[in-house]
Amino acid sequence: MRPRLLPVIVAAAAIAAALLLIPSKRSGAQTVTLALAAPPGTPVVRVGGVLPVQPIASGFVGLSLEYPALPAYAGTRAGRLDPVFVQLIRNLTPGQAPVLRIGGDSTDTSWVAVAGMQRPPGIKYTIGAAWLRLAGALARALGARMIFGINLEAASTKLAAVEARALIAAVGRSAVDALEIGNEPELYGSFRWYRAPNGIGFPGRPASYDLPSYITDYSNFAQSLPAVPLAGPATGSVSWMSQLQLFVTAAPRLGLVTSHRYPLNRCFTPVTSSAYPTIRHLLASASSAGLADTVAQDVAIAHAHGLPLRVDELNSVACEGKRGVSNTFASALWALDTLFQMARVGVDGVNIHTLPGSEYQPFQLTHAISGWHGRVEPEYYGMLMFTEAAPPGSKLLALSGSPGGQIRTWATRAPDGRIRVVLINDYTGHPRDIAVRIAGISRPAALSRLSAPSLAATSNVTIGGQSFGPKTDTGLLQGQPQQIAVVPVAGRYVVRLPPGSAAMLTFTAAR
Repeated sequence: MRPRLLPVIVAAAAIAAALLLIPSKRSGAQTVTLALAAPPGTPVVRVGGVLPVQPIASGFVGLSLEYPALPAYAGTRAGRLDPVFVQLIRNLTPGQAPVLRIGGDSTDTSWVAVAGMQRPPGIKYTIGAAWLRLAGALARALGARMIFGINLEAASTKLAAVEARALIAAVGRSAVDALEIGNEPELYGSFRWYRAPNGIGFPGRPASYDLPSYITDYSNFAQSLPAVPLAGPATGSVSWMSQLQLFVTAAPRLGLVTSHRYPLNRCFTPVTSSAYPTIRHLLASASSAGLADTVAQDVAIAHAHGLPLRVDELNSVACEGKRGVSNTFASALWALDTLFQMARVGVDGVNIHTLPGSEYQPFQLTHAISGWHGRVEPEYYGMLMFTEAAPPGSKLLALSGSPGGQIRTWATRAPDGRIRVVLINDYTGHPRDIAVRIAGISRPAALSRLSAPSLAATSNVTIGGQSFGPKTDTGLLQGQPQQIAVVPVAGRYVVRLPPGSAAMLTFTAAR
């Protein structure tokens, strides 16, 4: 049966409660009501009770930036911030203190110049006074909680201490969540840190460098760093994380356990590998559910020691992403599902990694004489739908009944009682009808769709009928929002999911 489209007038308060709570330029819109009877054989998803996992933490969705990326994104004029960048961060954490991580590969190739110390050979970037002023302005404007990577590979506690003091002074001690000692130290012994004038490359540590070696370094550096919480082991190695118990019991002043994850890898990966970046591989269960499962035991260990665990570097494809995969609408569906998967295993927060020029950056920013401009990439829309579907304090709900095929389903209950059900269709064939049942609820639900022309699309993405357009100078959603009310038929809310799309039902009635 085809849906009947019946324009109706719905109470303004009910509509406002159901739509995205992100600032946008909106005008009045007529509401469309959908009442679709479930054809025979339509899969039914039933929403149940609360799952035994912790609620979504405030600041769950954050960003991770390389040190040189900060002025490129936030603005090149000392102390003057790009308002588009600021707004795009606020969209992901409405009413929250965002968690920003500054680090990545540049952690171990950056320094704050130390008087009387020769520049170490592996240093490529200097954190200067203008950078520090910009970081302070950003932290204050957002009320952000900062995680700063501290150079470990240079093997200088003096350099690290000067860097840490400068960073803390720039943003204020209360804004520093943690200092993360080093970045992916499992690679120190196998990758070149610098190249000598004769062309010979030198790693930062010997090939034998392992987790116990890192713990020794970590402990030595901890004695020299200011008295703020420390973070580690900042690793993407499953092997190292299998020894996490050793690290958390030995690391002094540890306040945050950090891990890095990428499901696919552009570097050193044969085309025949399931880790080679393709859209099909990105949307495979192994790249979302499987990725989260590799963190589950680490979360349990961290929480057993009273420590939060944050995947503070995450994105689709390692080595700065893959064109035709990381910059497509498929990455939006992957991000939406993966953020839920990380919440499912108890992760306390996630930082999506980005740097200018990478294929996986969620937005691109331009600082021109004419003003500040941004291009919002597909992945950001997936992050945005998760933000709306799982506000702080939301609890994941159990779902029963398999939708079949490549349909992913999630449900949350927010502190205000609203229930949200997210349906993700990775299938590229025909539309799928899905029926949702919630005991005790019969009022119309608000429907918001996340869609694009195809999984491979790099533009024309919409969420709730709105978009940021090909260019934004505000960081706000534009256009008329789609106001769609879904009325249950025989106790079932039926949603037709086009191929390669997602949808969210919001139920305003509390159970």
